Order: sequence, then C-alpha cells, then structure tokens
Amino acid sequence: MSNRFAHQLRLDQIRDGERLVLVADETERQAIARRLGLESLSCFEAHAVLSRTGEIIRAQGRLAASLEQSCVVTSEPVAAHVDEPFDLVFMPEPQIGGPDEEVELGGAELDVVFYDGAVIDLGGAIADTLALSLDPYPRSASADVALKEAGVLTEAEASPFAALAKLKLDKE
Repeated sequence: MSNRFAHQLRLDQIRDGERLVLVADETERQAIARRLGLESLSCFEAHAVLSRTGEIIRAQGRLAASLEQSCVVTSEPVAAHVDEPFDLVFMPEPQIGGPDEEVELGGAELDVVFYDGAVIDLGGAIADTLALSLDPYPRSASADVALKEAGVLTEAEASPFAALAKLKLDKE
C-alpha cells in the first residue's frame, strides 16, 4: 500500500492550462493520516491548474482537508480544517558537477519539486504541502487546565518580568 496521495502525470501529456481535481479515496486518506501522524483524515482534495514552460511545470491551486490531530498535552483529538493555496514548480533535477557539490535553494525556490524521469507526482507534492500546513502543536480545550494541574507555568507566569514582580512583592 502506498503511503502517499500519488497522482503521477506523464510530462508528455501535460497541457498548458489543464485543470485537475484530485480527491483522496478512503485508502489514500488512511495512508496519509498514518504518514502524518493524524488521528483521522475525513476529507482531502485539491484543485489545480497546470501551466508549462518547456520542461518546467507549475501547479497552482487550493487544497482542502478535514482532519483530527492529537493534542500535544492531553492526546485528545483536535478537529481542524485546512484550506490553503499552493504554488508548486516541478523542474528537472539540476546537474551537479561532482559528488561533493551542493545545490542551494533560495526562499523563492522552497516550493520547487525536482523530477528525474518522465513523470511528476502532483499528489505526493500536494500531500507534502498538507503536512507543512498542519498545526505543529495542536491543543484541545482542556489543555490549559491539564498543564495548570501538572504545575506548568504559562508564558506570562514564567517571564522574567513575572519573576521580578514576585521578588518585589517578597521584599515588601
């Protein structure tokens, strides 16, 4: 079973201006949820418009997902909805001169996906975009209470200014 939302497109069949709708089926959603450590992924779809300039393919569109993550404090499920635009550029793998030569990417090239064959994996790139769109520290409604019961200070209570205020009160 694949762990990706694989929708491979042959380069020789991609037309400029082509519109695609990708909808993950139950098996794909379960595989993506497992890979991303989600409690569940009940909906995952993307709408994309492809444009082509020579060997460079650009996919622009929007992804939407309904999911549940585990709270980082209580492990309770936290419902979330992701609705994000994406702008992905697929280009041939750069030619590297030697085995120790590095390829550096700038900020404008962060959504570049390199390919080395005759296909691109649009679905895999969109699943990776979903991974980057997730809340890295999801919290349930009861997280603050659980932290307080465990003796964990809030940011305001742990700040240097709070410590100084406490010292001032202790002196008086």
